[in-house]
Amino acid sequence: MHRAFGLLLLVAAPAALSAQTRPPAYEPATVPAEAERDSTYFVLRNERHGPSFFPRVKHPEVEYVAGDRLTFDRYHTVDVMYTWLRRWAEKYPNIVELYQVGTSYEGRPIMQLTLTNKSTGKATDKPAAFFEGGRHSGEITSSESVLWLAQHLIENYGRDPKITKLLDTKAIYLRPQNNPDGSNMYLHSAQTNRSSVRPVDNDGDGLFDEDPGNDLNGDGVITQMRWRDTKNGDWIIDPKDKSGRLMKRVERGKGQYRMAGEGIDDDGDGRVDEDGIGGLDLHRNYPENWRPDNGMENTGRGWTQGGAGAFPLSEPETRATVLFALMNPHISVVNSMDTRVPMHLRPPSTSKSEERMYPEDLAHYLHFDTVGVRITGYPWAGDVFYTYATRNDTTGTRPGQPLFGHGPDFGYFYYGAIWYGDELWDGGTIEDLNGDGVKDDFDRLIWIDSLNNGRSFIKWTKTKHPEYGEVEVGGWHPKFFSQNGPPEVLEKWASNQARFNLEMAYALPELELVDVQVKQVEKKGDSTTWEITPTWRNNGRLPTALKQAQLVKIVREDQIRVEVPRALASGENPKVRVLLPPRQNGVDVGYTDGGETKSGGIRVQTTGVDAPKVTVKVLSTRGGVLSRDVVLTSSTATQN
Repeated sequence: MHRAFGLLLLVAAPAALSAQTRPPAYEPATVPAEAERDSTYFVLRNERHGPSFFPRVKHPEVEYVAGDRLTFDRYHTVDVMYTWLRRWAEKYPNIVELYQVGTSYEGRPIMQLTLTNKSTGKATDKPAAFFEGGRHSGEITSSESVLWLAQHLIENYGRDPKITKLLDTKAIYLRPQNNPDGSNMYLHSAQTNRSSVRPVDNDGDGLFDEDPGNDLNGDGVITQMRWRDTKNGDWIIDPKDKSGRLMKRVERGKGQYRMAGEGIDDDGDGRVDEDGIGGLDLHRNYPENWRPDNGMENTGRGWTQGGAGAFPLSEPETRATVLFALMNPHISVVNSMDTRVPMHLRPPSTSKSEERMYPEDLAHYLHFDTVGVRITGYPWAGDVFYTYATRNDTTGTRPGQPLFGHGPDFGYFYYGAIWYGDELWDGGTIEDLNGDGVKDDFDRLIWIDSLNNGRSFIKWTKTKHPEYGEVEVGGWHPKFFSQNGPPEVLEKWASNQARFNLEMAYALPELELVDVQVKQVEKKGDSTTWEITPTWRNNGRLPTALKQAQLVKIVREDQIRVEVPRALASGENPKVRVLLPPRQNGVDVGYTDGGETKSGGIRVQTTGVDAPKVTVKVLSTRGGVLSRDVVLTSSTATQN
């Protein structure tokens, strides 16, 4: 079945990666208008894509225009979220910075906030955490959690002493929408997908996304369809469900119905809905342990990874995350979130934790696993390779299963940070409400009937199908039950996850300058040699570098430096010289563990000058910058 092509014109702006520069005025992203609003396909970069997302749908579970108050009883579009980011940046300029970190595949800006008290120093001079949502198109609960955390921190700064101290001494980077294209598609149309909207030829026919689900009855949601077929039927209405909503699979030929996703065979190849929107997975596109996509590996014997993309970081959304992290190595804690398991999900993704992680680093992860479960109540916390793969194994015999190009592996093995990829929402897993000894769909029906009058299960309605005749469409709501929770429980899931992320931010390294001693060690004529010895303490839980960060050299050793006023340090015979070997600008002193107190010395020579003032600094890639002015004078043995 071939239909007229529409035309979609998109111009991609260059990514702005500097976190210290405010970008030009930003206009809210919208789905671009098409030449033919009723067309099914569109053309982008000379490729045929589809569908064009029209007609637009307004879901009652979604807020499409920002109101005066931000509440979490509905989901929010990209434009609404970006409106709130701009409002906060304008209202709280002392603690909020808004900027663009990248440009999406379809040309939309990827916006981010930095939260820190600007009067206490630059964000890049402080320990930092980074929290991101919205990588996968339909996994929108993660975006809401980042937005909830942003509001919580901004509104409680100056009120909550703990949050105030956090933003005075740390930097928090928040990116609610890493994939604005996918979120726009998901919330403005009936379509769903796994991750990116970049078209993929899933069925190998040379066309892209040409056979997606179809909204047959025009209710704005693509669910399931059932139709009568007593000859080949393999489904019946479950006799235990008096409401007639739930279906039960039986042996082929013994049922009254057949079932499939709501749709038709758009491309006439005999299959229904086999080439929907996209197919690439942004969470298989990271450089660490990346493997070729299915069909790209030449021997037929090596590991492959579905959805991996053409090459590592081929996608602008993943690239925006990785480049931002590498350009800001002071970040110690990251959570780049998805839905739904639910689980606190961490590295490794290709082996068991104890096989590849430093014991000291694993101890930190195990601590956060425990903290996360306590706060969120998730049933699982652990590594991707084994804990995730075997979470439902009741026999204890299932082996681990690798994922490649996965974010947590990049975050730990490449970037040397505490990096989670948490999964929110449990699909309505609740207690045994009907007392039959199992937790199943019957209990979910009882729950949603009391929660929202059953709106999470779309009632079966009759409609016409071009091949099957009369069919019924209905089933669990794919967007606001299967993939994300009903709006009635949104804030619970968003806030619990945000509180866990906040606890990790509280664990960041926190260096404090305890003391600075100045000692005269040698005097010859009008030249004096001084030793300046700062003492500092790490009051945070995390060290200034995980063992893995030290191994891959993502961070430098903590360092002591002395800065001298230009007037005293310039000329052929400077009055103040820092005594260091050539090409060395400071004294490396290793790394500072959580709770550790350290000292280190650096020598300075003065000639023909009395009581000069210099600045001693302790510089740490992930611990931040400590600074104090000291006066070099023989009248005082030490200066505190």
